[in-house]
Amino acid sequence: MAWAIFGSMIVLLLLGFPMMIPLIAGSLIGFVALFGGFGQLDTMVQQILGGIRPASLIAVPMFIFAADIMTRGQSANRLIDLVMAFVGHIKGGLAVSTATACTLFGAVSGSTQATVVAVGGPLRPRMLKAGYNDSFILALIVNASDIAFLIPPSIGMIIYGVVSGTSISELFIAGIGPGLLILLMFSIYSYIYAVRNNVPVEDKTSWAERWLAVRRALWPLGFPVIIIGGIYGGIFSPTEAAAACVLYAVFLETIVFREMTMKQLYSTAKSTGLITAVVFILVGAGAAFSYVISFAQIPQAVLGGIGIDEMGQYGVLFTISIAFFVGCMFVDPIVVILIFVPIFAPVVSQVGLDPVLVGTIITLQVAIGSATPPFGCDIFTAIAVFKRPYVEVVKGTPPFIFMLLSVAVLLIFFPQIALFLRDLAFAK
Repeated sequence: MAWAIFGSMIVLLLLGFPMMIPLIAGSLIGFVALFGGFGQLDTMVQQILGGIRPASLIAVPMFIFAADIMTRGQSANRLIDLVMAFVGHIKGGLAVSTATACTLFGAVSGSTQATVVAVGGPLRPRMLKAGYNDSFILALIVNASDIAFLIPPSIGMIIYGVVSGTSISELFIAGIGPGLLILLMFSIYSYIYAVRNNVPVEDKTSWAERWLAVRRALWPLGFPVIIIGGIYGGIFSPTEAAAACVLYAVFLETIVFREMTMKQLYSTAKSTGLITAVVFILVGAGAAFSYVISFAQIPQAVLGGIGIDEMGQYGVLFTISIAFFVGCMFVDPIVVILIFVPIFAPVVSQVGLDPVLVGTIITLQVAIGSATPPFGCDIFTAIAVFKRPYVEVVKGTPPFIFMLLSVAVLLIFFPQIALFLRDLAFAK
């Protein structure tokens, strides 16, 4: 039965169907095979509806909506101008600014693809003009957007938290340390690249200009304050923080900056609704698929075949890392999380791993896979946004992928990179 399910899904993917169709088809084949016909399809419908029932999922469309509003308004550009004012003049400063801007925007959007659009759009032309190679620019933007998947709010962490039953608040704060470490590595590499290629520096801004940039960015900097401060100050739950972000984004762009009309806001809401519909269909179909593979004991068969029961914690973490990394090279991150997390959950519990650490590693691997050839989704976002050929987009990615994988290995051997702030915030 397992071969029939996965074989049909692979065939449908190769035929070009969107991922929701193979997921639903795999679930349908599984239910028919398990229950001997179509008599139990009401159970499949219940599983689909149950998958989208958790209240925590409400945060996903709201964070997407807030990010869309900021991308179309002034908030993203003001954050970029702030970073440029302070580090744009150092060697490699424009590249460092790009990586830092991705981190800041990630702290208000939680979406890698939104970060590629919001940061890459204005900064790529400036980097080209400054003398950076386009392959380096595209690789930097695509891979620095991975930080958005780690820095709260992270849509990937929300999905993982819902599927695994792990605290989303703890996951959010655990992502900060690895995210900042990645930013540091990318900044060092950008400096080395600029020195080796003799990239000219930007003009140094005056303190008056820096102060102006700070003042202009004060309003957008309220987003991470609302999210991180609100959640860990006990004011908001993650879902309530998402709602507050939407309200704050609407307030900024329609009243403070007067950048967005009500007609544009409606158009933005419609776009968010379409994206949310796709995400929720995937989540519901993923829940039904997880029920099928769990009921059929496919995870036990697969994991038993590779001998994971005999592995220690390090072996399990490396196996999980490889599975998620490879999976996201071919399939959408949300789908990979929905399929693989239920498979590995029993083993994670059995060997006594901290689910927050596992969630942070999974989120990082998912982010890396999203920017890795051949089919990482962020690569195709960059192709669509910047209208550059596939080969040019992926040409400069190997150094960045190496750095990201290095952080993943460090997390396995030094879990406090992720758990220190979590333990500090929750006094565990």
